Amino acid sequence: MSESGKPARTVVDAASASARILDAAESLFYREGTRAVGVDAVVKQAGVNKMSLYRQFSSKDELLRQYLKRREAMFWGYFDGSVGQHPDDAAAALRQYFSDVTARATRDGYRGCPFVNVAAEYPEPDHFARRFVAEHKRQLLARLTALAAAAGARDPAALARALALLIEGLYTASQTYGTDSPVMAAVPQVADLLIAQALGRDPA
Repeated sequence: MSESGKPARTVVDAASASARILDAAESLFYREGTRAVGVDAVVKQAGVNKMSLYRQFSSKDELLRQYLKRREAMFWGYFDGSVGQHPDDAAAALRQYFSDVTARATRDGYRGCPFVNVAAEYPEPDHFARRFVAEHKRQLLARLTALAAAAGARDPAALARALALLIEGLYTASQTYGTDSPVMAAVPQVADLLIAQALGRDPA
């Protein structure tokens, strides 16, 4: 209480408010969908008011953009941390990534790839969210192609496409079969077979 007897107002600086709003949006968007979640739900979870949200983000679309950017930074952090465990062996780096991404996709509460989820919500191909997702997936395919080439694949582009398709299948299977399904455990094995075939070797 203030000296006047009125409830004291909590002062939240701009950086803190922005982080709280984006944290709330990230949690809600990922769990419930970006179109299903309104601004009211975001401000309620963040513990701020609408005026505070619109001071930090000009619109819900801007909040969606920042959500996608944050999720992309997280993804590349995971990806680089995974393949970086084998800096001198690209084939081992690819196998490590599939082991790690499968582990993430089988955790409790996993709701699939946030980019796939967003793409499914927006049917308009020119929507900024769809374009963002398409560019993200293009970059992933390029990284997979570079790793396939470094590993010595006879056709790096073909291996990268196959691995990209396997990744998308993993994301979908986590939601259709379930994160605890034995189907999920097959993904690293399938990746190993694809890599070995592309390199003309026996599976690891």
